[in-house]
Amino acid sequence: MAPTASTVPVSTAAGLRLDRGGPSAVLSLSGTWTLAADLSAANAFLADPHALDGLPSSTLRVADAGIAAWDSPLLVFLRRLAVAAPKGTTLDLSGLPSGVRALLDLASAVPPRARDAAPPEPSWLARVGLASQACFQHTGESLRFLVDLAASAGRMLVGKGRHRRADFLDVLSECGPGALPILFLMSLLVGMIVAFLGAIQLKLFGAEIFIADAVAIAMTREMGALMTGIVMSGRTGAAFAARLGTMQVNEEIDALRTLGFSPMDYLVAPRALALLLMMPLLATYSMAAGILGGAIAGIATMDLTPAQYLHETLSSMSVKGIASGLFKAAVYGVVIAVSGCRQGIACGRSAESVGTATTAAVVNAIVWIIVMDSLISVLYMLLGI
Repeated sequence: MAPTASTVPVSTAAGLRLDRGGPSAVLSLSGTWTLAADLSAANAFLADPHALDGLPSSTLRVADAGIAAWDSPLLVFLRRLAVAAPKGTTLDLSGLPSGVRALLDLASAVPPRARDAAPPEPSWLARVGLASQACFQHTGESLRFLVDLAASAGRMLVGKGRHRRADFLDVLSECGPGALPILFLMSLLVGMIVAFLGAIQLKLFGAEIFIADAVAIAMTREMGALMTGIVMSGRTGAAFAARLGTMQVNEEIDALRTLGFSPMDYLVAPRALALLLMMPLLATYSMAAGILGGAIAGIATMDLTPAQYLHETLSSMSVKGIASGLFKAAVYGVVIAVSGCRQGIACGRSAESVGTATTAAVVNAIVWIIVMDSLISVLYMLLGI
């Protein structure tokens, strides 16, 4: 840029001229400084790294030399000019309209937001304490929810609960027939796996016939109920959490409370009772599918006839063993219902909260199924069952 002047103002464009001849440099602004105007001269001036070199003093006076109209581009130019000015240079804006100066003062009055300092990381002992506190709090809330659910289920059984029978039948259908295909496939494969694993060891002793005993005992006492619980956790427990969580986001649960309906009676108790009723039936179905899978694997890989396998299976099964597996399945049903419904009722008000609640419902249900399985197995051992 020339030492004395630059850019001739145009009425429809932003114009500026830098005069270095006096005791202090003067930047004269003219023309139109609006969003619709031609701002190429202003942008070129700011893009020139030597535009403000050799100023006669440390003060750069900005004057109004016929500004026809202005809005935000003028304010942005002045803010960028303050940044581009040489270090130690002061801008004198007294020659500009009062409105421009007032808006610049307002923009400068709000300091940039400083980042909050990160809190210090707690010690390992504090982290253990916080985790323990959260665990106890979660357990206490789950127990309170279970007590409220038991009271609501009792009211429902004696005919005092407020719920829709059609919803209860829909949940029964969803928990029962809808889960049969996936449960049959998984139980069949598990039965085959147990048979193959048993065959590897029993074949060493010439006791292939006892594959039927291993499969029957494993499926009736343990694997049938456990596979049913895991399948229903990922299928029905997640569905409960997602459905109730969506109702929470849409404020439908709040609407039920406003109308005088208890969400525990209207939403949770029917689902819990439906799952409690269906889990033993599904577990029986899973046991049969697992025994069928073991029979397929045993007869196909060992020198066993179907009659031999069937006879050995029936001789190894007992009413006590089947009842112990069905009791486990009923307990798992309560665990799945409590986990899914509690996470759905406690869901936040966003779509992300629904996904978080669904994931937490599945994880909590599976963890508590394993915990309850361990406790019941120890109880069976102490009672000699």
